[in-house]
Order: sequence, then structure tokens, then C-alpha cells
Amino acid sequence: MAKIAFILLVHKDPDGVVRQARSLAEAGDCVAVHFDASAPEASFARIRDGLQDVPGVVFARRRVRCGWGEWSLVAATLEAVRAARAAFPDATHYYMISGDCMAIKSAEYAHEALDAEDADHIESFDFFESGWIKTGLREDRLIYRHLFNERSRKKLFYASLNLQRRLGLRRAIPQGIKMMIGSQWWCLRRDTIDKVLEFCKSRPDVVRFFRTTWIPDETFFQTLVRHVVPAREIRTRSLTFLSFTDYGMPTTFHNDHHDFLLAQDCLFARKISAGAVELRERLGQLYLETGHPANVCGEGRKVVALMTGLGREGRRFAPRIWEEGAQLGAGRTLHVLVCKKWHVAKRLAASVRQETGMPALDYIFDEDGATMPDLGGIERGLAKRSRHRRAVLRMVFDHYGTDRLLICLDPARADLIEDCVMAGVKLRVLEIRTDFSDDYLAGHARRVGMAGETTPAPAMAALVPAIRRKFRLESDRMAQAAWDAHAFVTEHMQGAELSEALARFLAVPVAVAGRIAETPHLFAD
Repeated sequence: MAKIAFILLVHKDPDGVVRQARSLAEAGDCVAVHFDASAPEASFARIRDGLQDVPGVVFARRRVRCGWGEWSLVAATLEAVRAARAAFPDATHYYMISGDCMAIKSAEYAHEALDAEDADHIESFDFFESGWIKTGLREDRLIYRHLFNERSRKKLFYASLNLQRRLGLRRAIPQGIKMMIGSQWWCLRRDTIDKVLEFCKSRPDVVRFFRTTWIPDETFFQTLVRHVVPAREIRTRSLTFLSFTDYGMPTTFHNDHHDFLLAQDCLFARKISAGAVELRERLGQLYLETGHPANVCGEGRKVVALMTGLGREGRRFAPRIWEEGAQLGAGRTLHVLVCKKWHVAKRLAASVRQETGMPALDYIFDEDGATMPDLGGIERGLAKRSRHRRAVLRMVFDHYGTDRLLICLDPARADLIEDCVMAGVKLRVLEIRTDFSDDYLAGHARRVGMAGETTPAPAMAALVPAIRRKFRLESDRMAQAAWDAHAFVTEHMQGAELSEALARFLAVPVAVAGRIAETPHLFAD
């Protein structure tokens, strides 16, 4: 019957380490713990105190100060392996895990799976031909000596590398060694572990070589196992389920991934979020269960790749919101109040809200700070709203649960009107045409940065009529875009004429439109 010696490399979360090690040992297996020497001594003391009464746990004789990408990770692994080999001579398999790994099958299932096949499980692919490395250094990992940590001493790391390149200080791979690469999460048989340890004694030149390679935890065991075990006894598929994003970072699993993880044809999974307390508790209990059926599909990596790709495009769980919103919906009416003087339209929109109860939004596609309902983030920022304008309008309709909506719009936004004409919504456009004095247009030029306080009078005299022509052109384009949905009122209309125009635009009784038309100071600047 298989008995697993877990090689547990950890550097944080002492309470979680205690729970993890206890769960594994209570199932009849054993654990060799290496706790990073860089971590606080008090944390290590908590682990020792928490596991002192567990007979199936041993600690590495020497704690190594670990750094990502360094030989120190391999050295720490070897320390834990030697401790396990000495303390648990009856262990049949050595399984490398971290504090972020959790069992996704019961111990009963794991033991049966290991007994069923006499093989080592370790990713071991040709370093130069496999394409396993997606980003970063490739051959340079090996042919140059790396004496500094890339993450903590980045400048020295690259200065040393570039100096070696300039001086041509390439080195050869040790004689007779074919470099392999793969995940550091392996499960090796006892005999294989013994052969690897013996190889380290007989080939100190190989060990010296790996001491100054970059990220040797992805090459050391992967290479040595290939040299001490026949290829037919190696399964190049890790028993630990893990996947990577297209940025080369491991996928992190959370509480809602429980059923997904249990369906994978692996024994463990990483990386389990430290915050996924419920998931960690359930998986810890799972390892102790007996008679637990395993329904395995084993397509997890493909699923993660699919969902990652869809997420990158905004399509993970549904059509992209701006695609779903391409049609605003049959039977809906969009009332668009167009005015160059924003304060005029805003006053009228406020009266519409008060008198009719119709949702009426201000310049949401013109003004960054326009008030918007919470739409899950798509409403944040003018650029995003404008980019996905049909989707925003559809979501606003849905948010208010209405088939009638009013928005204010600058006459320059004829493009939005054209978009709405194609969106399957009934459109009503009312343009408020106001007078523009020379002083108003000069002020507008200053507000938008076309002029300043020191702009010469002759220049301003030429600029004002140009702006007036621009405003007129915008109005014409707006009328053309809206076509027969377009109507207009002027600031000189009063009484029945203005009330009737508003009644037609809003589809409300004339009496209601009359009260809106009486909005105080409607056209005042």
C-alpha cells in the first residue's frame, strides 16, 4: 500500500501550515516541513508547537533562506527530502507541495492511484525544443552564471548578465547532461529519490552548475530524474492540477471552485487562495474521507484557458454587454433633448422628472461628471460610456424598468443619434435652439480653450462668427441625423406653442407640458 511523504515547502501562514500538515498526517501519510529561514522566527515556533504532538511530521534539519528563482529553493527541497528519507523509511512516494496546495482527492483515492502504476510523475520536457518557457529568459538561464536575485536585486542581476554577454562568458552544460524543464510539483518513488540523492554525490559538477542557473527548481529534478530513470517509467504530467494565465502567472482558486477542482484527474491542486477559508476546510476534510466517489473529467486546463480567453475579451459568462446592448429593445422610446446651452436643457430635464416621473438624465455622453445609476462599472467615465453607448442606454432602460427615457445631448453628437436610429428604439428628438450673443460665444471660446483672457480683439472678432457657423452646422447635422424624429423649439416660443411642442415630444397631456414650459428662468444665462 502506498505511503506518501509530503515535501512541504512553506514561508507564511503558520496556522494554515499546521492544519494542512495535520490533515495529511492523520490520513496515514507523513510530512517533512521546510519553513523558509527568511520568515519570522515566531511563525516557525508556532508551527513547531502546533505539530509537536503529530508523529507523522518532521522538520528539515537546516532551514534555508529562500528566494524566488534561486538555487535556495532546490536546496530547501533537498533538505526536506533528506529529512523525510531518514524519518520515514517506509514511505513509498515523495510528493512535493507548498502551502498553497490542497488535496482534491481523498487519501484513499490517492494511495490506490499510486499503487496502480509503478511510475514517477514529473513534468520533464526538452529545455530547448519544448517551448515550455512562455516569457522571460530562455537559454540565458543556463549559459550564464546568475549570482543575484532578479526580483530583489534587479539592477545587479541584469548588470551581471549584460557584462557576461559583452565579455562572452558563456559556459557549457555539464558533459552528458540533457537539460529538461517542467513544473516543480512532482511525485517521485522512493527508489528514484535515492538515485537522485546518489547522483548529487557522484556528480558535484552538475550540482555546482545548477547552483548558478536561473529558476533551477524548474530544471534540477526534471533533468536528474531523466538521467536516473528509464523514460518508460516517467509520466510527464504532474499529479498536481495547476494552470497558468497568458502572463505566466498561476491561476488562483477560490471558494466557488470546489466542484470544479474535485472533477480534475489530479490528486492535488494549486494555487488555493489564502482567503478561500471555506474551500481549504472542505478540501482538508476530503483527504480524510473514505469511500468518497471521484467523478473525474480532467478537462480543467482547457476550461481555464477558455474562460481566461473569454474574460480577456469581456465574454466570460455572457455576451459582451455592448454586443447584447446593440439593440435597445423594441417598444422603447428614447427622448433626446438637444441644446448647446447645457444649463437650459438641464432645467427642462429636471422639470420633466418632476412633472412626469420619467427618468431623465443630463449630458451623460458629453459631461464626465454627469449623474448616472450604478451599472456595474460601465457607467464610470465619459470615455467608457461613449464607447459602449448603446449598451449604456439599454442598461439604463433596464435599471429603471421603463420603456421611456430622456437624455440631454449636445448638438455636436449627431453620431449618437445615428447610432440610436439603428438600435431598434423609437426616437424623439427635440432641439432647443437658443440665441448666442457675441459675448456668450467669446466666453465659450475661453471655456473650451480656443481663446484666453489675452486673446487680441481682432482674433476674437474672427473667432466668434466661426463658432456661430460651427454651432449652426452642428444643428443642421443633428436634424439630418434624426430625420423625421427631429423637432425644435426656440427660446422665443411661449404659451400654447411651446406647450404643444413639448406635449408632442414627451407624449404627455398639454396641461402637463404647460407646467414644464413654465419652468422658471428656463432660458436665462
